[in-house]
This record gives sequence, structure tokens and C-alpha cells, in this order.
Amino acid sequence: MSIDNLRSGLPEYAKDLKLNLGSLSRSTELNEQQLWGALLASAAATRNDTVFSEISEEASEHLSEEAFNAALGAASIMAMNNVAYRAKSWLGDDYAQVKFGLRMNIIAKPGVEKADFELWSLAVSTINGCEHCSVAHDKTVRSEGLTKEQVWEAVKVAAVVQAIAQVVQVEAAR
Repeated sequence: MSIDNLRSGLPEYAKDLKLNLGSLSRSTELNEQQLWGALLASAAATRNDTVFSEISEEASEHLSEEAFNAALGAASIMAMNNVAYRAKSWLGDDYAQVKFGLRMNIIAKPGVEKADFELWSLAVSTINGCEHCSVAHDKTVRSEGLTKEQVWEAVKVAAVVQAIAQVVQVEAAR
């Protein structure tokens, strides 16, 4: 199970995704933990069993147990937060001061460097379409010293993993 399996299983019409995944998996913008955490968190966010299985097995070879769990933690907490923050935005000013009321302890103590966890949260938030969370996590990672190129690399990882999950789903239905 691996990134190579995902790439080789993609049909010809998804050749660009094959190429993009190949180049992103050799990223020089992100360190190994940042890259594999972004891949894993993004795979979890796609909700696609095949994509998650292929990426998670290989990610376990590149991430410590703490980082692996933190990437999954980023995906899970953002699944909740992205829904809640989008809803607060849609519901308007009447909800601006409403107490959020949801536990988010993992954000304070994720088990990895704050910048890495926030980067993975940003990747998941882009998949989930939460502008508020994407902007907030960008601000945090930039204040932690990451560059706009590193942020964009994580966004590209999220975009390609999401697109691959769509293709895998389409092909399974054909």
C-alpha cells in the first residue's frame, strides 16, 4: 500500500493527478513530518477508504506515532470546527457572540509542533471549504515562521489528495 499504488491505479484521464502526486510526495518546501502529516490529514478528510488506506500505511513509515495521531487529530477536530465555524458565519451577526461550546483541547496540546498541527488543520479546512478556519490557520502558521510557499504546498497536497479521492470514487462506481 502506498502513494505509488494510488498513482498507478489512476486512469489516463487523471494523468495530471498522477504527476502532481508524484512531485508533491517529493516536496522540498515541507519537511518530512509536515508533508506526511498533510497527506495523512488530507486523506482522512476525503472520507475515501482507499485513499486513506494507501496513504496511512505509507505515512506510518514517515511519522512518529505522536505525529500520526496528531494528523488524524487535526482531521477530526477540523471536521467538527469547519462545520461549526461555517454555520456561525452563515447564520450572521446574531451568532457572532454565541459561546462556541465545543471542546478543542487537542489544538492546545497536539503532541507535535504547533506549526505542523496548524498546517495540517489548514489543509483539512481547505478540503472542507471553511474560509474562516483556513484564514485563521494560515495566520497562525505564518506567525510560527512558515512561509507562504510552505502553506501553499500544504494546500496543493490537500487539493490533489481530494481530487484523487474523487477519481477513485468515480472509478469504483463505473
